[in-house]
Amino acid sequence: MELLGHLIDGFGIAFQPLNLGLMALGCLLGLFIGAMPGLGSVNGVAILLPITFIVPPTAAIIFLAAIYYGAMYGGAISSIMLGIPGASTAVATTFDGRPLALQGKADHALVAAAVASFVGGTISIVLFTLFAPPLADFALRFGTHEEFALMVLAFATFVGLSGDDIPKTIFMILLGLVLATVGLDIISGRPRLIFFDLQGFYKGISFIVLAIGIYGIGEMLWTMETSRGKAQMASHTYNFARFLDAMRQLKDSGRTMVMSSFLGYFVGILPAAGATPGSLMAYGLTKSMSNDPDRYGKGEVNGVVAPECANNAASTGSMLPMLTLGIPGSPTTAILLGGMIIWGLTPGPLLFTTEPEFVWGLTASLYAANLLTLVLNLALIPLFIWVLRTPFSILAPMIFVLCFIGGYAPDNRMFDPWLILLFGVVGYLMRKLDYPMAPLVLAIVLGPLAENSLRQSLIADRGDWTTLFTRPLSGVIFLCAIALFVYPLFLAFRRRRQKSAAANGA
Repeated sequence: MELLGHLIDGFGIAFQPLNLGLMALGCLLGLFIGAMPGLGSVNGVAILLPITFIVPPTAAIIFLAAIYYGAMYGGAISSIMLGIPGASTAVATTFDGRPLALQGKADHALVAAAVASFVGGTISIVLFTLFAPPLADFALRFGTHEEFALMVLAFATFVGLSGDDIPKTIFMILLGLVLATVGLDIISGRPRLIFFDLQGFYKGISFIVLAIGIYGIGEMLWTMETSRGKAQMASHTYNFARFLDAMRQLKDSGRTMVMSSFLGYFVGILPAAGATPGSLMAYGLTKSMSNDPDRYGKGEVNGVVAPECANNAASTGSMLPMLTLGIPGSPTTAILLGGMIIWGLTPGPLLFTTEPEFVWGLTASLYAANLLTLVLNLALIPLFIWVLRTPFSILAPMIFVLCFIGGYAPDNRMFDPWLILLFGVVGYLMRKLDYPMAPLVLAIVLGPLAENSLRQSLIADRGDWTTLFTRPLSGVIFLCAIALFVYPLFLAFRRRRQKSAAANGA
């Protein structure tokens, strides 16, 4: 009852006119920030942080949290409508969201993404409210060993992404890991893999550059070739009947939503993990557990549902260690943590007793922001559909320009647009050769995290790598990774035996 009383008080704070207005503004801004390729929640929160200094801390955190929430929803929009992930958290949404849009089902994909985001957000907020302190203690047990094991688990789940062609998947993961090591060594500071001694490679290769090149430029090149100069975007309509039809298609996605929400929330509360690994792992796990994994990557609704549930759940989960322990769970919460310190607040267990209005006002605002963003997202779907009605001859140059701006904006260097062009051509050629692109993007996103965790673990244990497997938590995670890696191999072996038996019987 005490918890319910705190929550009711929090709603009283969240619904104050100033807080409610900032919440609505934050949700709307977040939607558009998340939809802009190359921006995402990190850049949006960082850019708008200074303007919060003119309002009280509670209003400020409600505004920034609403932007964070809205960006999680918005990231799916550009992934589905343009095939360009707005941020790394929406990369997995591109895999099936874009094929659905090309099949004339963009509205179905957008409704699925919005509803999944709402479900993931709601489950994670309830978990946040009920189990904040004990879950924070459990997440604190995760050291660098467990973080590395978690990254390996993510790679293992993605082995199933290429269906039967496991060698190509493993090759793309290894290629992504090699690209992730380009730049300066994190320990010694020595340059690694500086191709042709070009200065631009010293800063490494950004995942957003690779993703925009492959899914933006590569997609346009593929569309132009397959349409032979007569490319037209599929026609799209959106009305109440299609909305109901899209909702009916989600009736079998309940298990995926619940599983991905819990997975995303758990990954989100791990320090430095964030929403990206959670969304990628949820997609890989959902596909691995599907009765028909071959449908994924070709327009499967659950391929949109899983990552959207997970990234929204992770965004709430990442706030938990920030508030209770002062440890940011994602890059965006690291900026929020900096804001709290500037506002004169000290994150940690005492925050719940010394600043109850701040904590419970923020918690209640998450419920309201989640519902408000769902309404805004569904209401604006006609606007998003309108984008696809634009003639391809106009839309294609706009996508090219957006790709280059999205690649240039994060670091403001001309080297990245050239890399986008190169990756676009390479992505187009590899698609012709039927290589899966998702594992490549996964590896370059998670590669630096895995390397940091592994090297810190080895330094702490003086080079003893066996501790990665002998620690209880990391050992269990490694066992799960091995099981996930072996499972598709077992399925492929069984299918071959069945085919062989059928051929012999004939």
